[in-house]
Amino acid sequence: MPAHRIIVADALAAPRPFRAFAVRSDEPRHAMDARVPYGLVHLVRTAFLDAASLAGIAAAGQARMTLRAFSDIAYANTTLDELAAAAPGVVDLAGHLADALQLTGVLGADRTDYCRSVATRIDYLASCGAGFHNDVNGHWSGCLFWLLALDVADVEFVMPHASLRLALAPGDLLVFDQTMAHGLCRPRDQGQAVAASFDAGEHRHQLFLTGELLLSDAQWQALGAPWLAVDEHHRRGALDLMVAEFDERSGSIQRVHAADGANPAPQPGRTGAGPHSG
Repeated sequence: MPAHRIIVADALAAPRPFRAFAVRSDEPRHAMDARVPYGLVHLVRTAFLDAASLAGIAAAGQARMTLRAFSDIAYANTTLDELAAAAPGVVDLAGHLADALQLTGVLGADRTDYCRSVATRIDYLASCGAGFHNDVNGHWSGCLFWLLALDVADVEFVMPHASLRLALAPGDLLVFDQTMAHGLCRPRDQGQAVAASFDAGEHRHQLFLTGELLLSDAQWQALGAPWLAVDEHHRRGALDLMVAEFDERSGSIQRVHAADGANPAPQPGRTGAGPHSG
């Protein structure tokens, strides 16, 4: 059984004058709603990919992507059949991945939901470190991201507003709320995303498999992050993560007072930017 670690990430430090964070959606069905960020990060130490299988899948992904500079991120869609062909020694790779995701419980207890999610879409994700950013546009406000580390060394997954630093190793599976700022840093940089630390060397690049876990309103309710009226988040003094801007190095939120004067809480019709990235 894989080791499953749950990290509480709900002591979120919003900058003044805000007291909380809110995830607003630009999907029509939630145009007047927002939710709080999901307050847990899941780390599953998987073992269903041996060294040869990890190397085979990683080689197939690396051949399809090019990275040039710090914080570059590239994607390439793949399929379960392609992954199985790259790791012929693994029986039922899709089932193993669904089982690892099911340990998190974020979609409930029914294994079918995890199998369906795995079958819907899987991408390769390559990075050269990652400056701090979030991903909230479109349907991403209504899902969680997962990352399966294939080729990583001397790198941490960092969520600065949750005071979270996690050292990653090949085979690690992460499930997290990507609407919160996150990045990839060197441990020696103490939670800072430093470009010079990824300029050269054998381990400049990181490679993952990634996908989305789309949640229904009932599933968000069960996780303690229900969709509520924008006015309720306004009353709580929430900062809209769709319009937040993050310093790439530190993750600190920029232009806070300007945001307070213009839009201190989530409002319909606003959009933000950010690639689906780890």
